[in-house]
Amino acid sequence: MASDLVKKAKEAFIDDHFELAVDLYTQAISLNPQSAELLADRSQANIKLSNYAEAVADANRAIELDPGLAKAYLRKGTACYKLGKYQTAKAALESGASLAPGDSRFTNLIKDCDKHMAEEIIDIPIEENIIPIDVSAEDVKPVNDLANQVTVTSAKPKYRHEFYQKPEEVVVTIFAKGIPKNCIAVYFGEQILSVSIEVPGEETYHFQPRLFGKIIPSKCSYEVLSTKVEIRLAKAESINWKSLEFSKEIIVPQKCNVSSVAAYERPSYQSSKPKRDWDKLEAEVKKEEKEEKLDGDAALNKFFREIYQDADEDTRKAMRKSFVESNGTVLSTNWKEVGSKKVEGSPPDGMEMKKWEY
Repeated sequence: MASDLVKKAKEAFIDDHFELAVDLYTQAISLNPQSAELLADRSQANIKLSNYAEAVADANRAIELDPGLAKAYLRKGTACYKLGKYQTAKAALESGASLAPGDSRFTNLIKDCDKHMAEEIIDIPIEENIIPIDVSAEDVKPVNDLANQVTVTSAKPKYRHEFYQKPEEVVVTIFAKGIPKNCIAVYFGEQILSVSIEVPGEETYHFQPRLFGKIIPSKCSYEVLSTKVEIRLAKAESINWKSLEFSKEIIVPQKCNVSSVAAYERPSYQSSKPKRDWDKLEAEVKKEEKEEKLDGDAALNKFFREIYQDADEDTRKAMRKSFVESNGTVLSTNWKEVGSKKVEGSPPDGMEMKKWEY
């Protein structure tokens, strides 16, 4: 019986009857729920229907049942790519590529993910142990200062979020009012939280922080309420998170004292507090930064930031591409020079170039 359903499902897929294929695969899976192959095939049919959240769920289940099934990683990578989750997509594709060496589908999609991730860079970290090189109009080199970054001012997030924690979990709240459940997709990685809110006619909201600590994806959950999305992250270790997002500058966290659970209660806010004029505050900060007189490396980094903020699109693309491809050893503003070739890293004599681990 199940074999007949699978045969008909494959025929429907070949004939571009994807909804029928999903229905037939669903019937077959109900008869054989432990089949990773069937889940991966239904995931592919869902991708064709643009049901990317369902496709990711099927692929994740297939991977749980058979971690060696390469096409399950391909399905997950493809669906996450379509959702704009390029980091998650790349991780899945790299896992699948290791199981199917030589399969160009993996390598091509990984390249596409890298391209989009480079275009989305907002903060460009400066590589450690890099000595500054002479600055010219055509080829600008970064300096040895991790704290200073070439940045682009980001737009105000569409939805506000906050978090609080207990010894065993972190609770993240995204204040999104009146959003249908089918418009929200949430995924959990070992140290990644990924949230997408896609309302028809509106720009998609993406929230994908690298978390302060590791979590247990299988024990995480979320709930869509009338005024918010509440996400519960199960900590892999009972440590006190100093922030929601990971930072290399934060000191190693201490173990939580389970007896002091009161310290992790939900924060309260007083509505009687006067509202701050954030636009005025931002304008004052920008004015202070502009008038600030800096010397040495700090002055050079400020110069880099001003170049990026005032540059045209070709100059920005050149800076992003050269920096990413050279692993932080080159920052070029000449798109004609770097646009048609890969920018190779070339550290100064006596220095060793190392890839930044994250």
